[in-house]
Amino acid sequence: MYELRCIECRERYAPEEIIFTCKKCNGLLEVWMNLSEIEVKREELEKRMFGVWRYREFLPVGKKTKIITLQEGGTPLYKAENLSKELGVELYIKNEGANPTGSFKDRGMTLGVTKAIELKAKAVGCASTGNTSASLAAYAAKAGIKCFVLLPAGKIALGKLAQAILHGAVVIGIRGNFDVALKLIREASQKFNIYLLNSINPWRLEGQKTEAYEIIDQLVFEVPDRVVVPVGNCGNISAIWKGFKEFYEYGFINELPIMTGIQAEKASPVVKAFKEGKDKISPIEKPETIATAIRIGKPVNAPKALRAIRESRGYAESCTDEEIIEAQKLLARKEGIGVEPASATSIAGVIKLIDEGIIDKGERVVCITTGHALKDPEIVFSRYEKPIEIEPDIEALSSIITK
Repeated sequence: MYELRCIECRERYAPEEIIFTCKKCNGLLEVWMNLSEIEVKREELEKRMFGVWRYREFLPVGKKTKIITLQEGGTPLYKAENLSKELGVELYIKNEGANPTGSFKDRGMTLGVTKAIELKAKAVGCASTGNTSASLAAYAAKAGIKCFVLLPAGKIALGKLAQAILHGAVVIGIRGNFDVALKLIREASQKFNIYLLNSINPWRLEGQKTEAYEIIDQLVFEVPDRVVVPVGNCGNISAIWKGFKEFYEYGFINELPIMTGIQAEKASPVVKAFKEGKDKISPIEKPETIATAIRIGKPVNAPKALRAIRESRGYAESCTDEEIIEAQKLLARKEGIGVEPASATSIAGVIKLIDEGIIDKGERVVCITTGHALKDPEIVFSRYEKPIEIEPDIEALSSIITK
């Protein structure tokens, strides 16, 4: 019913094989689903609990496999009424910060850790800019298996680091950036038989594709004109596109959205490759941005992201740190939705692309916000207004209230 296929040479691999890249050409792998063998009606889906496992038939897990779940998914899709009026588009926010550990990574980890158990793994591991480590630590704890996470020392938001420690992961800081950490954990996974759960793992991305399923569900099986996604290691935008395509091929929808990827300006190899018409990125050796979750210079899933953008007739753009912070502030103060800086890149991107004429007035746009504001509180304290301190008397308070 499903198997692994190389996106480059189309070589096929059995689902029981623990493999992350093609043996033949070293290309990325993706899960191919035989949709003709799936039998489920929309009415059946609607009777189930809203969340990742509502779509079990579309997920590549054995029928008898024990599911490792924290009731992830089922995140709200807000209609951003105030911003819609201000920007002139019909704007929706798919708030992935409402997941159990506060980010979209939980969708991938419920599938990834379930698959690890199915494959009889004894330990799991990842490199992370923060959210992946927090999520994997939680799901590994639920599954009762050991978890190793490699993080760039001194460059992880405290909210995310605290989660990984809290859930009992073995947390290892390395003197280098995310790309260095990923290279090291990939080596360790082979040497020490640790099941790797970064987004190079195609099974993990199968959980993340449910973001697309839920968007369609929440829009009563209508398709948005455009979906805008923050882009870091590039797994999410490609997973969401895969989800839309599967619902299209299955017959649940009769059109597809435009996929738009947004990166931080100083960590934007995908945007550069897209605008130059290239199929491969030129890595950025020292990526820098306050949006720590997407501070990645050599995203492993870049070929998948570029394919998703081009197949969907989409676009890629970058935003400055200042534009990202302004978008974070705008979303919080206009719609009451608090997100970490990386999440706000999707909002910043929409604003920029409206100004550039890429997004048309009146478009129905869904922005993916990937992580909760409390993931990275340091940014608020360093970039926003400081609390006002006064003496405890009514006159001092009055001078502020009546100003």
